[in-house]
Parts: sequence; C-alpha cells; structure tokens
Amino acid sequence: MSLNPPFTRETAHAKVKKAQDLWNTQDPKTIAQAYTPDSIWRNRTSFLSGTPAIESFLTKKWEKEKSYRLRKELFAFSENKIAVQFWYEYQDSHDGMTWKRCYGLEDWTFAEDGKMRKRQMSGNDIEIGESDRWFKNGVDVNEVDISEIHW
Repeated sequence: MSLNPPFTRETAHAKVKKAQDLWNTQDPKTIAQAYTPDSIWRNRTSFLSGTPAIESFLTKKWEKEKSYRLRKELFAFSENKIAVQFWYEYQDSHDGMTWKRCYGLEDWTFAEDGKMRKRQMSGNDIEIGESDRWFKNGVDVNEVDISEIHW
C-alpha cells in the first residue's frame, strides 16, 4: 500500500499511524527525514523551515518533554492533505517533572513523494496528576478509548 498522495481513507489513516509511531521513537534525525528539505512548520508559536531546523526543534522538544507518549487520529483528508487530532503526555523537565497532556490539531500538506512539505500545529497543555494519565507505561496508546474519556 502506497502512503503517497492521492490519499484514500485507508492510506490517510495508515499515514497518521505511521507518523504517530515515528514520533513516539523520539528520534529527531529519523523523524526529520519524513519532511521535504524545504518543509515549513508552525508549531504553536514557533515558525521554522527545512529538515535541519526540524531536527534541532525536535531535539530541544524532547530535552524538555520526558516520558513522551503520543496518540494521533485521522480527522479529515483530501487528495494531498491530512488533518489530525492528537493527544500526548509528558513530564516537563523545565517544571519539576510535572505531568502534562497536550490536546491539539495539525494540518499536513504532502509532496508527491509522500514527504510532508507543510505542517501546522496548534496545541494546549494542561497539568495532570499521575492518576489522570491515559498513556501509562505498558498501555498501547491505540487502545485507549478516547471517546469515553470525560474532560
């Protein structure tokens, strides 16, 4: 199955899960290779372009965000675009290792070769207690029933 555009529901879903699994490796060098050399990003209030900048950004991200676990779900798609809803949890090393969860949305635009050429992310963090965590060690993030969770 090709994960290059044009997307079908099946290939868009597979592309989202592949991205989820890649990001959960927390390997900035490998992750950056999934983007075009001139890829543009907006990540919250950061604007960057190119795979070296992406790799640097991700390196700094995971210096701060320890015990990172991510879940992405397909929200919508078209021929070469995918919208994603996501949640991730982490311990904030800049805030005394407080547990936090980020709720967010991303929109992605892909080049013909399947690499992402544009990524825009909006997300909000909340502090959570240990008992509020969804993605504890040993839990498959894909098995957490997000629809049943009450905020």
